[in-house]
Amino acid sequence: MSSNLTREQHLELYYYMRLNRELEEQMVRLFRQNKIVGGLYPSLGQEAISVGTAYALAPGDWIAPMIRNIGALLVRGFKPRDVMTQHMARYTSPTLGKDGTSHMSDLKSRHVVSPTSVLGDLIPVMTGVAMAGRYLGQRIVTMTWIGDGGSSTGVFHEGLNFAAVQRAPFVLIVENNQWAYSTPVEKQSALKDLADRARAYGIRSEIVDGNDVVAVVRTTREAVEHARSGKGPVLIEAKTMRMLGHAQHDSADYVPRAMLESWKERDPLDRFEKLLTEKKLWDTQTKNEIDGRIAREIRSDVEFAENSPAPPPESAEVGVYCGGCHTIEAEWKRPKEELLPPRSSVKAEWPEKSFTANGARPSAAKQETSKTKPAKKLARTPVRARAGR
Repeated sequence: MSSNLTREQHLELYYYMRLNRELEEQMVRLFRQNKIVGGLYPSLGQEAISVGTAYALAPGDWIAPMIRNIGALLVRGFKPRDVMTQHMARYTSPTLGKDGTSHMSDLKSRHVVSPTSVLGDLIPVMTGVAMAGRYLGQRIVTMTWIGDGGSSTGVFHEGLNFAAVQRAPFVLIVENNQWAYSTPVEKQSALKDLADRARAYGIRSEIVDGNDVVAVVRTTREAVEHARSGKGPVLIEAKTMRMLGHAQHDSADYVPRAMLESWKERDPLDRFEKLLTEKKLWDTQTKNEIDGRIAREIRSDVEFAENSPAPPPESAEVGVYCGGCHTIEAEWKRPKEELLPPRSSVKAEWPEKSFTANGARPSAAKQETSKTKPAKKLARTPVRARAGR
Protein backbone atom coordinates (compact mmCIF):
# COMPACT_ATOMS: atom_id res chain seq x y z
CA MET A 1 0.00 0.00 0.00
CA SER A 2 2.94 2.31 -0.58
CA SER A 3 2.25 5.61 -2.29
CA ASN A 4 3.64 9.04 -2.96
CA LEU A 5 1.08 10.63 -0.67
CA THR A 6 2.37 12.92 2.05
CA ARG A 7 1.29 12.70 5.67
CA GLU A 8 -0.96 15.72 5.17
CA GLN A 9 -2.60 14.10 2.15
CA HIS A 10 -3.22 10.88 4.09
CA LEU A 11 -4.93 12.89 6.82
CA GLU A 12 -6.89 14.86 4.26
CA LEU A 13 -8.19 11.64 2.71
CA TYR A 14 -9.29 10.48 6.16
CA TYR A 15 -11.05 13.79 6.74
CA TYR A 16 -13.07 13.54 3.53
CA MET A 17 -13.98 9.88 4.03
CA ARG A 18 -15.05 10.42 7.63
CA LEU A 19 -16.94 13.59 6.69
CA ASN A 20 -18.71 11.64 3.93
CA ARG A 21 -19.84 8.98 6.38
CA GLU A 22 -20.85 11.33 9.19
CA LEU A 23 -22.78 13.53 6.76
CA GLU A 24 -24.76 10.59 5.40
CA GLU A 25 -25.53 9.32 8.90
CA GLN A 26 -26.88 12.77 9.76
CA MET A 27 -28.93 12.81 6.56
CA VAL A 28 -30.49 9.47 7.51
CA ARG A 29 -31.69 11.09 10.74
CA LEU A 30 -33.11 14.03 8.77
CA PHE A 31 -34.82 11.61 6.40
CA ARG A 32 -36.50 9.78 9.29
CA GLN A 33 -37.69 13.14 10.60
CA ASN A 34 -39.35 13.81 7.21
CA LYS A 35 -37.04 16.77 6.63
CA ILE A 36 -35.53 15.33 3.46
CA VAL A 37 -38.09 15.50 0.70
CA GLY A 38 -36.35 13.45 -1.99
CA GLY A 39 -34.58 10.12 -2.25
CA LEU A 40 -31.51 9.29 -0.20
CA TYR A 41 -29.01 6.86 -1.68
CA PRO A 42 -26.35 5.77 0.84
CA SER A 43 -22.72 5.13 -0.05
CA LEU A 44 -21.81 3.25 3.12
CA GLY A 45 -18.78 1.13 2.30
CA GLN A 46 -18.02 3.00 -0.93
CA GLU A 47 -16.52 6.21 0.46
CA ALA A 48 -12.97 5.33 -0.63
CA ILE A 49 -14.02 5.30 -4.29
CA SER A 50 -15.70 8.70 -4.41
CA VAL A 51 -13.03 10.39 -2.32
CA GLY A 52 -10.02 8.63 -3.82
CA THR A 53 -10.93 9.07 -7.48
CA ALA A 54 -11.88 12.74 -7.13
CA TYR A 55 -8.75 13.39 -5.06
CA ALA A 56 -6.57 12.15 -7.94
CA LEU A 57 -7.79 14.88 -10.31
CA ALA A 58 -6.37 18.36 -10.87
CA PRO A 59 -8.44 21.40 -9.79
CA GLY A 60 -9.27 22.30 -13.40
CA ASP A 61 -10.57 18.84 -14.30
CA TRP A 62 -14.30 18.16 -14.60
CA ILE A 63 -16.46 15.64 -12.77
CA ALA A 64 -20.06 14.44 -13.01
CA PRO A 65 -20.94 12.61 -9.77
CA MET A 66 -23.77 10.12 -9.43
CA ILE A 67 -26.09 9.47 -6.49
CA ARG A 68 -23.47 7.70 -4.31
CA ASN A 69 -20.67 10.18 -4.92
CA ILE A 70 -21.17 12.72 -2.15
CA GLY A 71 -17.52 12.19 -1.26
CA ALA A 72 -16.48 13.55 -4.66
CA LEU A 73 -18.56 16.67 -4.06
CA LEU A 74 -16.88 17.21 -0.70
CA VAL A 75 -13.43 16.89 -2.27
CA ARG A 76 -14.49 19.51 -4.83
CA GLY A 77 -15.33 22.02 -2.13
CA PHE A 78 -19.05 21.52 -1.53
CA LYS A 79 -19.96 21.87 2.15
CA PRO A 80 -22.20 19.53 4.17
CA ARG A 81 -24.79 22.34 4.24
CA ASP A 82 -24.89 22.35 0.43
CA VAL A 83 -25.69 18.65 0.37
CA MET A 84 -28.24 18.82 3.19
CA THR A 85 -30.12 21.89 1.93
CA GLN A 86 -30.17 20.35 -1.53
CA HIS A 87 -31.89 17.20 -0.27
CA MET A 88 -34.17 19.29 1.96
CA ALA A 89 -35.12 21.52 -1.02
CA ARG A 90 -34.30 24.72 0.87
CA TYR A 91 -33.85 28.11 -0.78
CA THR A 92 -30.20 28.22 0.33
CA SER A 93 -29.36 25.06 -1.62
CA PRO A 94 -27.26 25.07 -4.82
CA THR A 95 -30.47 24.74 -6.87
CA LEU A 96 -32.44 27.28 -4.75
CA GLY A 97 -34.85 24.59 -3.60
CA LYS A 98 -35.87 23.43 -7.07
CA ASP A 99 -34.64 19.88 -6.53
CA GLY A 100 -34.80 17.50 -3.59
CA THR A 101 -32.04 15.08 -4.49
CA SER A 102 -28.48 15.07 -5.83
CA HIS A 103 -28.99 17.02 -9.08
CA MET A 104 -26.67 19.95 -8.37
CA SER A 105 -23.71 21.39 -10.19
CA ASP A 106 -21.17 24.19 -10.32
CA LEU A 107 -20.00 24.95 -13.84
CA LYS A 108 -18.08 28.10 -12.95
CA SER A 109 -15.54 27.35 -10.26
CA ARG A 110 -15.74 23.72 -9.14
CA HIS A 111 -16.26 22.22 -12.62
CA VAL A 112 -19.06 19.88 -11.54
CA VAL A 113 -21.72 18.71 -13.99
CA SER A 114 -25.09 17.75 -12.53
CA PRO A 115 -25.98 14.05 -12.56
CA THR A 116 -28.82 12.75 -14.71
CA SER A 117 -31.38 10.18 -13.64
CA VAL A 118 -30.87 8.22 -16.87
CA LEU A 119 -28.05 5.80 -16.15
CA GLY A 120 -25.13 5.92 -18.56
CA ASP A 121 -25.96 9.22 -20.21
CA LEU A 122 -23.19 11.05 -18.39
CA ILE A 123 -20.59 9.03 -20.33
CA PRO A 124 -21.22 10.72 -23.71
CA VAL A 125 -21.80 14.04 -21.92
CA MET A 126 -18.42 13.94 -20.20
CA THR A 127 -16.78 12.70 -23.38
CA GLY A 128 -18.11 15.85 -25.02
CA VAL A 129 -16.78 18.01 -22.17
CA ALA A 130 -13.38 16.36 -22.59
CA MET A 131 -13.40 17.01 -26.35
CA ALA A 132 -14.43 20.63 -25.78
CA GLY A 133 -11.57 21.12 -23.34
CA ARG A 134 -9.11 19.72 -25.85
CA TYR A 135 -10.52 21.98 -28.57
CA LEU A 136 -10.01 24.99 -26.31
CA GLY A 137 -6.49 23.89 -25.39
CA GLN A 138 -7.26 23.35 -21.68
CA ARG A 139 -5.58 19.93 -21.21
CA ILE A 140 -8.32 18.80 -18.87
CA VAL A 141 -9.47 15.31 -17.92
CA THR A 142 -13.13 14.50 -17.26
CA MET A 143 -14.56 11.82 -15.00
CA THR A 144 -17.87 10.23 -14.16
CA TRP A 145 -19.05 7.19 -12.24
CA ILE A 146 -21.49 4.39 -12.96
CA GLY A 147 -22.59 1.21 -11.17
CA ASP A 148 -22.33 -2.38 -12.28
CA GLY A 149 -25.97 -2.38 -13.37
CA GLY A 150 -25.55 0.84 -15.33
CA SER A 151 -22.69 -0.73 -17.29
CA SER A 152 -25.27 -2.93 -19.04
CA THR A 153 -27.17 -0.01 -20.56
CA GLY A 154 -26.92 0.75 -24.26
CA VAL A 155 -25.67 4.29 -23.79
CA PHE A 156 -22.78 2.97 -21.66
CA HIS A 157 -21.46 1.12 -24.70
CA GLU A 158 -22.30 3.87 -27.18
CA GLY A 159 -20.63 6.49 -25.00
CA LEU A 160 -17.54 4.41 -24.28
CA ASN A 161 -17.10 3.62 -27.97
CA PHE A 162 -17.47 7.32 -28.78
CA ALA A 163 -14.84 8.22 -26.17
CA ALA A 164 -12.49 5.54 -27.52
CA VAL A 165 -12.79 6.62 -31.15
CA GLN A 166 -12.22 10.26 -30.20
CA ARG A 167 -9.34 9.35 -27.84
CA ALA A 168 -11.02 11.65 -25.34
CA PRO A 169 -9.17 12.53 -22.10
CA PHE A 170 -11.85 10.79 -20.06
CA VAL A 171 -11.81 8.40 -17.08
CA LEU A 172 -14.82 6.23 -16.27
CA ILE A 173 -15.18 4.71 -12.80
CA VAL A 174 -17.34 1.56 -12.66
CA GLU A 175 -18.36 1.02 -9.05
CA ASN A 176 -18.99 -2.71 -8.89
CA ASN A 177 -20.89 -2.82 -5.60
CA GLN A 178 -22.27 -6.32 -6.30
CA TRP A 179 -25.93 -5.31 -6.63
CA ALA A 180 -27.94 -3.59 -9.38
CA TYR A 181 -30.75 -2.66 -7.02
CA SER A 182 -31.77 -6.21 -5.97
CA THR A 183 -30.09 -8.09 -8.85
CA PRO A 184 -26.67 -9.61 -8.09
CA VAL A 185 -23.98 -8.73 -10.58
CA GLU A 186 -23.56 -12.32 -11.80
CA LYS A 187 -27.24 -12.32 -12.85
CA GLN A 188 -26.87 -9.26 -15.07
CA SER A 189 -23.42 -9.84 -16.60
CA ALA A 190 -21.55 -13.01 -17.57
CA LEU A 191 -18.22 -11.22 -17.12
CA LYS A 192 -16.15 -11.92 -14.03
CA ASP A 193 -14.47 -8.52 -14.38
CA LEU A 194 -16.49 -5.61 -15.76
CA ALA A 195 -13.21 -3.96 -16.70
CA ASP A 196 -13.11 -6.39 -19.64
CA ARG A 197 -15.84 -4.33 -21.31
CA ALA A 198 -13.13 -1.81 -22.21
CA ARG A 199 -11.29 -4.36 -24.38
CA ALA A 200 -14.13 -4.31 -26.91
CA TYR A 201 -13.36 -0.65 -27.60
CA GLY A 202 -9.58 -0.86 -27.61
CA ILE A 203 -8.99 1.23 -24.50
CA ARG A 204 -7.08 0.70 -21.28
CA SER A 205 -8.76 -0.66 -18.17
CA GLU A 206 -7.74 -1.26 -14.58
CA ILE A 207 -9.16 -3.15 -11.60
CA VAL A 208 -8.71 -1.77 -8.10
CA ASP A 209 -9.77 -2.69 -4.59
CA GLY A 210 -12.46 -0.06 -4.04
CA ASN A 211 -12.12 -0.36 -0.25
CA ASP A 212 -8.44 0.66 -0.30
CA VAL A 213 -8.35 4.44 -0.69
CA VAL A 214 -4.58 4.58 -1.26
CA ALA A 215 -4.83 2.04 -4.09
CA VAL A 216 -7.76 3.98 -5.54
CA VAL A 217 -5.79 7.24 -5.56
CA ARG A 218 -2.71 5.58 -7.08
CA THR A 219 -4.65 3.76 -9.83
CA THR A 220 -6.72 6.82 -10.68
CA ARG A 221 -3.66 9.08 -10.86
CA GLU A 222 -2.09 6.75 -13.40
CA ALA A 223 -5.31 6.67 -15.43
CA VAL A 224 -5.63 10.46 -15.35
CA GLU A 225 -2.06 10.91 -16.57
CA HIS A 226 -2.67 8.39 -19.35
CA ALA A 227 -5.77 10.27 -20.50
CA ARG A 228 -4.19 13.71 -20.15
CA SER A 229 -1.19 12.71 -22.27
CA GLY A 230 -3.48 12.01 -25.24
CA LYS A 231 -3.47 8.22 -25.07
CA GLY A 232 -7.25 7.93 -24.79
CA PRO A 233 -9.84 7.11 -22.13
CA VAL A 234 -9.46 4.66 -19.26
CA LEU A 235 -12.03 2.49 -17.49
CA ILE A 236 -11.41 1.65 -13.83
CA GLU A 237 -13.46 -1.07 -12.16
CA ALA A 238 -13.51 -0.50 -8.40
CA LYS A 239 -14.69 -3.63 -6.61
CA THR A 240 -16.63 -2.87 -3.45
CA MET A 241 -19.89 -3.61 -1.67
CA ARG A 242 -23.07 -1.59 -1.15
CA MET A 243 -23.59 -2.10 2.57
CA LEU A 244 -27.17 -0.78 2.65
CA GLY A 245 -30.17 -0.92 0.34
CA HIS A 246 -30.47 0.90 -2.95
CA ALA A 247 -32.15 3.78 -1.12
CA GLN A 248 -33.67 4.49 2.27
CA HIS A 249 -36.90 2.73 1.33
CA ASP A 250 -35.01 -0.49 0.54
CA SER A 251 -34.25 -2.80 3.48
CA ALA A 252 -31.96 -5.00 1.33
CA ASP A 253 -33.40 -8.23 2.75
CA TYR A 254 -32.29 -9.96 -0.44
CA VAL A 255 -28.60 -9.59 0.49
CA PRO A 256 -27.19 -12.67 2.30
CA ARG A 257 -26.16 -11.77 5.84
CA ALA A 258 -22.90 -13.69 5.48
CA MET A 259 -22.01 -11.56 2.48
CA LEU A 260 -22.53 -8.36 4.44
CA GLU A 261 -20.48 -9.65 7.38
CA SER A 262 -17.63 -10.61 5.06
CA TRP A 263 -17.48 -7.16 3.45
CA LYS A 264 -17.89 -5.43 6.80
CA GLU A 265 -14.46 -6.73 7.74
CA ARG A 266 -13.09 -4.79 4.73
CA ASP A 267 -14.67 -1.49 5.72
CA PRO A 268 -12.64 1.25 3.94
CA LEU A 269 -12.52 3.60 6.93
CA ASP A 270 -11.47 0.92 9.39
CA ARG A 271 -8.74 -0.24 7.02
CA PHE A 272 -7.44 3.27 6.46
CA GLU A 273 -7.40 4.09 10.17
CA LYS A 274 -5.36 0.94 10.76
CA LEU A 275 -2.92 2.00 8.03
CA LEU A 276 -2.50 5.47 9.52
CA THR A 277 -1.76 3.95 12.90
CA GLU A 278 0.68 1.32 11.60
CA LYS A 279 2.63 3.88 9.59
CA LYS A 280 2.62 6.30 12.53
CA LEU A 281 1.00 9.00 10.43
CA TRP A 282 -1.18 10.10 13.32
CA ASP A 283 -1.80 9.65 17.00
CA THR A 284 -4.91 9.70 19.17
CA GLN A 285 -4.77 13.46 19.55
CA THR A 286 -4.61 14.03 15.78
CA LYS A 287 -7.54 11.68 15.17
CA ASN A 288 -9.60 13.36 17.89
CA GLU A 289 -8.85 16.78 16.40
CA ILE A 290 -10.06 15.73 12.94
CA ASP A 291 -13.14 13.98 14.33
CA GLY A 292 -13.91 17.01 16.49
CA ARG A 293 -13.62 19.34 13.50
CA ILE A 294 -16.02 17.14 11.53
CA ALA A 295 -18.54 17.02 14.40
CA ARG A 296 -18.50 20.83 14.69
CA GLU A 297 -18.97 21.29 10.94
CA ILE A 298 -21.86 18.83 10.80
CA ARG A 299 -23.55 20.37 13.84
CA SER A 300 -23.22 23.90 12.46
CA ASP A 301 -24.45 22.95 8.98
CA VAL A 302 -27.42 20.97 10.30
CA GLU A 303 -28.52 24.07 12.21
CA PHE A 304 -28.04 26.17 9.08
CA ALA A 305 -30.04 23.73 6.93
CA GLU A 306 -32.92 23.37 9.38
CA ASN A 307 -33.23 27.15 9.73
CA SER A 308 -33.07 27.77 5.99
CA PRO A 309 -36.35 28.85 4.36
CA ALA A 310 -38.30 27.05 1.70
CA PRO A 311 -38.19 28.70 -1.73
CA PRO A 312 -40.71 31.56 -2.12
CA PRO A 313 -43.56 30.87 -4.57
CA GLU A 314 -42.45 33.62 -6.96
CA SER A 315 -39.10 31.87 -7.47
CA ALA A 316 -40.83 29.02 -9.33
CA GLU A 317 -40.65 30.87 -12.64
CA VAL A 318 -37.05 32.01 -12.20
CA GLY A 319 -34.36 30.05 -14.01
CA VAL A 320 -36.69 27.79 -15.95
CA TYR A 321 -35.41 29.38 -19.14
CA CYS A 322 -32.31 31.54 -19.37
CA GLY A 323 -33.17 35.03 -20.53
CA GLY A 324 -29.70 36.50 -20.32
CA CYS A 325 -29.36 35.79 -16.61
CA HIS A 326 -25.79 34.59 -17.06
CA THR A 327 -23.08 34.64 -19.68
CA ILE A 328 -21.78 31.46 -21.31
CA GLU A 329 -18.30 32.01 -22.68
CA ALA A 330 -15.58 29.56 -23.60
CA GLU A 331 -12.31 29.68 -21.68
CA TRP A 332 -9.73 29.65 -24.45
CA LYS A 333 -6.27 28.31 -23.63
CA ARG A 334 -4.99 28.36 -27.21
CA PRO A 335 -4.92 30.96 -30.03
CA LYS A 336 -8.22 30.98 -31.87
CA GLU A 337 -6.26 31.49 -35.11
CA GLU A 338 -5.23 27.82 -34.93
CA LEU A 339 -8.82 26.85 -35.66
CA LEU A 340 -9.46 29.38 -38.43
CA PRO A 341 -8.36 29.29 -42.09
CA PRO A 342 -5.78 29.06 -43.45
CA ARG A 343 -4.01 27.34 -40.54
CA SER A 344 -6.89 24.92 -40.03
CA SER A 345 -7.06 23.87 -43.69
CA VAL A 346 -6.55 20.16 -44.21
CA LYS A 347 -6.56 18.56 -47.64
CA ALA A 348 -9.07 15.75 -47.96
CA GLU A 349 -6.46 13.18 -49.00
CA TRP A 350 -5.88 9.79 -47.42
CA PRO A 351 -3.34 7.09 -48.33
CA GLU A 352 -4.50 3.91 -49.96
CA LYS A 353 -3.72 1.89 -46.85
CA SER A 354 -6.54 3.65 -45.03
CA PHE A 355 -9.08 1.79 -47.15
CA THR A 356 -7.62 -1.72 -47.10
CA ALA A 357 -8.28 -4.42 -44.56
CA ASN A 358 -6.52 -3.74 -41.24
CA GLY A 359 -4.73 -0.78 -42.84
CA ALA A 360 -2.35 -3.05 -44.83
CA ARG A 361 -1.19 -2.12 -48.34
CA PRO A 362 -1.80 -4.64 -51.16
CA SER A 363 1.31 -6.61 -52.11
CA ALA A 364 3.41 -5.42 -55.06
CA ALA A 365 2.39 -8.47 -57.11
CA LYS A 366 -1.29 -7.78 -56.56
CA GLN A 367 -0.81 -4.10 -57.41
CA GLU A 368 0.96 -5.06 -60.68
CA THR A 369 -1.76 -7.61 -61.55
CA SER A 370 -4.46 -5.02 -61.00
CA LYS A 371 -2.66 -2.69 -63.42
CA THR A 372 -2.11 -5.22 -66.25
CA LYS A 373 -5.25 -7.36 -66.09
CA PRO A 374 -8.64 -5.80 -66.74
CA ALA A 375 -11.22 -6.43 -64.09
CA LYS A 376 -13.59 -9.28 -64.89
CA LYS A 377 -17.07 -8.06 -65.61
CA LEU A 378 -19.87 -9.66 -63.66
CA ALA A 379 -22.77 -11.02 -65.63
CA ARG A 380 -25.92 -9.08 -65.06
CA THR A 381 -28.69 -11.17 -63.60
CA PRO A 382 -32.21 -10.67 -64.96
CA VAL A 383 -34.61 -9.10 -62.51
CA ARG A 384 -36.93 -12.08 -62.73
CA ALA A 385 -34.18 -14.49 -61.74
CA ARG A 386 -33.19 -12.35 -58.77
CA ALA A 387 -36.77 -12.20 -57.69
CA GLY A 388 -37.01 -15.98 -57.83
CA ARG A 389 -39.71 -16.01 -60.44
